[in-house]
Amino acid sequence: MPLVAAVRRRAPDRIRHDPRLRSAALGVGLIPPRTLHFPEEAALLERLATKATRAVEIGVYEGASAARLAQSLPADAELHLIDPFGPQPTALRAGQRGTAWASRRVVARAARGRRIRCVWHVAYSQDVGRRWELPIDLLFIDGDHSEDGAREDWAQFSPHVRLGGHVAFHDARANVDGMGLPGPTAVVAELFGPTGTATACWTVVDEVRHTVVVRRHA
Repeated sequence: MPLVAAVRRRAPDRIRHDPRLRSAALGVGLIPPRTLHFPEEAALLERLATKATRAVEIGVYEGASAARLAQSLPADAELHLIDPFGPQPTALRAGQRGTAWASRRVVARAARGRRIRCVWHVAYSQDVGRRWELPIDLLFIDGDHSEDGAREDWAQFSPHVRLGGHVAFHDARANVDGMGLPGPTAVVAELFGPTGTATACWTVVDEVRHTVVVRRHA
C-alpha cells in the first residue's frame, strides 16, 4: 500500500526526491508514480484508449499515464511504451528522472488481470520511429519537449496512425495555468493553426488543459 501522504511530506526533500530512493520505493509500490498531467487530461486519455487496439506512448517517466492507458485499453490491445530513461533535460524538468525497472513494475501492476500486451522500447523515440511499421490507433506524444523533438516524433509516427485514429500532444498549450511548454506548443500551432501544414488530413477534436488531440480524417 502507498505510504500515507502526510508521512511522505515529512521526509526531507533530499530523500523524497532522490532518484534512486524514488525508484526503489516506486518499484515495490510504497509510493505512487509522480503525475505530470491533470485529472481531466488523464480522463481524456482514458476515453481515447477505450477503442484503441494499439496505443503508443512516447515519454513514460514513472508510468502514471501509461498505467491509466493500461487500465483503459480493451482486451487484446497492445500498449507500446517508449522512453530511454535516465536524465533527459529536454523531456523532463530539472531533478526528474525515471528508471525502466520501476516504471515497468508500475505499469505491470496496473495491467494485472487485464488481457493486454505491454511492449517496452527502452530507446529514444526517434530511433524507434525510424524502424516503426505497425498501424496505430492512439499516439500520445509526451517525450522530448523541444520543438525539434516534438516535430520529429510527429513526423516519424503520425504516418502510421489509422484513419479515425488520434494523436494527443501533452504540454502543447504554453502558459495555460502557468504551465505547458513552448516546444510542443509551437509544433501544434505550426501543424494545426489557421495556416497549419497538417489540416488537410487532421482535425483538432479536443483540448483539455495542456493536452491537444487531433484525429486523422484523410
